[in-house]
Amino acid sequence: MRHRVIHLINPKTDSLTTRPQYLNRALYSPLAGLLAVAGAIPRDRYEVVLTDENIESIDFDIEADLVGISAMTCYVNRGYEIADAFRARGIPVVMGGVHPSFMPREALQHCDAVVIGEVELVLAKVLDDLERGEMRGIYKSDRLFPMEHLPLPRYDLLKKHRYVNRTFVQTSRGCHQGCTFCAEPLMNGLKFRYRPVEEVVREVEMCGSRMIALNDADFFGTKERPEGGHARPQGAGHSLAGRRDLEAGPGRLDARAGSRKRLHHVEHRLRGRSPAPSLTSVHKHVNRPETFASLVEKVHSYGIMVFGLFMFGFDGDDPSVFGTTARFNIEADYDACAYSALTPYPGTLTWYEMKKADRIVSYDWSKYDQANVVFRPAQMTADELRLGHDAAYDTFYAPHPWSGASRSAAGVAGSSGRSTISS
Repeated sequence: MRHRVIHLINPKTDSLTTRPQYLNRALYSPLAGLLAVAGAIPRDRYEVVLTDENIESIDFDIEADLVGISAMTCYVNRGYEIADAFRARGIPVVMGGVHPSFMPREALQHCDAVVIGEVELVLAKVLDDLERGEMRGIYKSDRLFPMEHLPLPRYDLLKKHRYVNRTFVQTSRGCHQGCTFCAEPLMNGLKFRYRPVEEVVREVEMCGSRMIALNDADFFGTKERPEGGHARPQGAGHSLAGRRDLEAGPGRLDARAGSRKRLHHVEHRLRGRSPAPSLTSVHKHVNRPETFASLVEKVHSYGIMVFGLFMFGFDGDDPSVFGTTARFNIEADYDACAYSALTPYPGTLTWYEMKKADRIVSYDWSKYDQANVVFRPAQMTADELRLGHDAAYDTFYAPHPWSGASRSAAGVAGSSGRSTISS
């Protein structure tokens, strides 16, 4: 009996980071979610075909038994077009990812089934229903996956020569910050769930890449976690625990490997010497802007690069925020920065608050890319927010004789972040 074929597709998004431009390679692979889905599909029953439309064309004539599409908001419309095309041939389509999870009724107008949230605990039922010809409607687990014995991603399906950064290892899910603009705690819970360290090490050893990014919402999570020796690979951190580790001194973030690592130091706003009202208003109480400069210096002392992520457009922001933030980033010697416009993603508390206040001005999902402005800001016009966002990039990445070579080298990542950062 032949293996059934499951065709997993990542739709194209108009993004500098996913568009092949460096020796015909994209800056990074957006396939972490689909590689995890592929890893959970039984190999003895199914053949998996993986297509990233950013680097290759979709074979719409493929003889597939099921098409699976994962989509974020900014490219979900393309996902719907792809789903419609396959369903026109009588091939069942299932969709998942952030946007279909929060807008399942909309997605079901274009597909047979939607997986809401995590796939691991519902995949078996999806496939059993497919075998019986009864796959339809919404699939959602009544509990969260415990993160033990997580199937290894199918890195063998990845066209590795087409990406600069291609390996994203997930060591945990969830986030207890509860920021109102973020989908993470809604998708994956307000509590952290950690993978056993030996399973993470196994994935790192078998992934086939020497450059690894940690695909966690908050890599540090709690104070005890990095103390347990988990914080050695390149990672992302914005929590109070991460800040305490940096303040504590050597040994918490290990740079002994000799290469210059990058810490994605996720922050959102700077105002004076106290936590910005913009942050506390969206339930982000952990950040202390008055410590940012000293923390950047501390991280640099360990041989680790700092990539700052800053968001504009909160109700406390006025037109002065763009220049203030970019100049601070220069003075604090951030290696790279990416700036984004606040985006009220469907399903988040920010989305519901802005809908209730009639502040959302566009429902064109392609504009929900954190560069376009789809709502009415409180203390500036939409044009001021859009132009100020671009001006922050121009200020930070302009040649500065005192900034050294590190910023120009890191600028590839930062400048390509303009108009492409997604939730």
